Amino acid sequence: MLDSTHQIIGACPHDCPDTCSLLTTVQDGVAIKVQGNPAHPHTDGVLCTKVSRYPERSYHPQRILQPLKRSGPKGAGQFEPVSWSAALDDIAARLQAIAARDPQAVLPYSYAGTMGLVQGESIAARFFNRLGASRLERTICATAGGEGLVHTLGAKLGMRLEFFAEANLILIWGSNSITSNLHFWRYAADAKRRGAKLICIDPRRTETAEKCHTHIALLPGTDGALALSIMQQLVVHDWLDHDYLQRYTLGWERLRERALLWPPERAAALCGITPAQIEALAHDYGAAARNGAKVAIRLNYGVQRVHGGANAVRLIASLPALVGAWRQRSGGVLLSSSGTFPVQKAALQRPDLLAGRAPRSVNMATIGNDLLRPASGAFGPAIEALIVYNSNPVAIAPDSAKVVQGFARADLFTVVLEHFQTDTADYADYILPATTQLEHWDVHSTYGHTDVLLNRPAIAPRGQAWPNTQIFRALATRMGFTEDCFDDTDEALCRQAFGTAVNFDTLLVQGFATLDTPEAPFAQGGFPTPSGKCEFFSQRLADQGQDGLPDHVPNHEPAGSSARYPLAMISPPARNFLNSSFVNVTSLRASEGEPILEMHPDDAAARHLSDGCTVRVFNDRGSTLSRLRLNGRARAGVVNGLGVWWRKLGLDGSNVNQLTSQALTDLGGGPTYYDCLVQVQAMQRGAP
Repeated sequence: MLDSTHQIIGACPHDCPDTCSLLTTVQDGVAIKVQGNPAHPHTDGVLCTKVSRYPERSYHPQRILQPLKRSGPKGAGQFEPVSWSAALDDIAARLQAIAARDPQAVLPYSYAGTMGLVQGESIAARFFNRLGASRLERTICATAGGEGLVHTLGAKLGMRLEFFAEANLILIWGSNSITSNLHFWRYAADAKRRGAKLICIDPRRTETAEKCHTHIALLPGTDGALALSIMQQLVVHDWLDHDYLQRYTLGWERLRERALLWPPERAAALCGITPAQIEALAHDYGAAARNGAKVAIRLNYGVQRVHGGANAVRLIASLPALVGAWRQRSGGVLLSSSGTFPVQKAALQRPDLLAGRAPRSVNMATIGNDLLRPASGAFGPAIEALIVYNSNPVAIAPDSAKVVQGFARADLFTVVLEHFQTDTADYADYILPATTQLEHWDVHSTYGHTDVLLNRPAIAPRGQAWPNTQIFRALATRMGFTEDCFDDTDEALCRQAFGTAVNFDTLLVQGFATLDTPEAPFAQGGFPTPSGKCEFFSQRLADQGQDGLPDHVPNHEPAGSSARYPLAMISPPARNFLNSSFVNVTSLRASEGEPILEMHPDDAAARHLSDGCTVRVFNDRGSTLSRLRLNGRARAGVVNGLGVWWRKLGLDGSNVNQLTSQALTDLGGGPTYYDCLVQVQAMQRGAP
């Protein structure tokens, strides 16, 4: 008898810089195990706990496996089964009626439930372009940092991941790498074993901070001030590479003058640390580089989720040029490598289908306000229909009380493509069952390394689940869209994603292909900026009326600025969740227990709070309940509300985004999740 067990090579679809290559073991048509691919150098056979539980997610007893139509009030989560044909006919008719008035009244809402280029934005983008729907500004995670890189380095580029293993000093800035960038951490740990010094810069004493030699627990939103003060010390002590500055940078004299305004005493007072900490950090970075050491910065997105996030990234991304760190392949900075990938976006998304139309844009971070806006000359038509896929906005969008209010509108027609009945799905008129990564084709770029990955379906779609592409093809047919591009198969779309830039046969054989990129991309300049140099001064920003030089931009809600709400709150991900994904996986939720608020013992004592008690965290936007933990991870004046829990699985039907605001970042229109002041009190008996 032939062995019916085999392995399929795929790719992790989730919003993580590691983008691992997966091996799925299939027995008699059932996926029984998902593991890291040992043949892929960056994955090296290792997966995070979350993704290693992927079969538990795909075979979850609460997975939606047939189309559902709402049968009760919005938000009540009451649905009845309906056929695909009936659901699609009704959805198409409703969209056609709205589009006849103004197609911009239809809004797609999606993000990184899958990072795949095919199941993310291919047929879906073609559908909405052809319709002329409003465009979504997909800002929820990385636009501020991306803008910071573009206006400094010229694109979202940086060091190659593997060369961190050769560095002598690594600054891990705004990243809990052990939980959110595990495979980078493995390179950093290799460097540490070889004698490298690791410094973590983060308001929270994370698992990563505990493994580093030094932890600098600055206040949220003060990273730019710290970077400026490091620069000041580099100037004062002449820990500079004058030749690199002269040849390969633009605007150094202006930036030098600004940096000299930030001695350690000034920055320390703002950052909530000591001048000695700044002096030691600058010495570690500058003197080491001056003496020939390889100094590297792993920058992550925690830095940019505040008002001045883009400027902070600009400042930090400028540091390697000051000391000539780019001269060596194991020196420089990495925030994102996504600009490396020659993705053929026009081929995938077909903007030509707009046929000259220029629909309005809606920022996904302000969906709470925008769903409540009436029609106006400035805004355009009110949003009448919302098609949600690859996202759970009711849980993840800021200022969620307003998001809930918007989704609860009786006149809002909402369709949600999902695996589970999430917080958002509870407000849908139709829930359409989507396939998981084990069940469809896709292809992936990454933002943490430089490999393209292919995902093959390992099992047949479960129940009546369809890939996103198939759903939008079927809607296009019912809407009367006859263009040939809606007939492209998923495998054909995978081939279109990179055109001839990536050998698709290589992807078919081994599941990944490594891009041919320089080992030291900026050793001799060559930055993809207008000047070809690292731009400390950006004329492009100056032409837009912005400050051409980066600077510290204070938070919308600076720590210590409110007597009523004296605590700054950040909301980093819980270790076993990834945004709102995996929250309903029983084993992972059991590991987290319940929503946690970490607090410093001094702040707890001042409020007569004890470890393990239930607390109310609140501000003018709302409140949420959490279990208090005095576990040594919070610094004084800052609380850490770990997220992102589904609201309905929280202690009181809410989560930390009840507290975050819709205020935006300095550049890029990003959300400011870590720019949030709160108060905390004991939960009173009988209180709502």
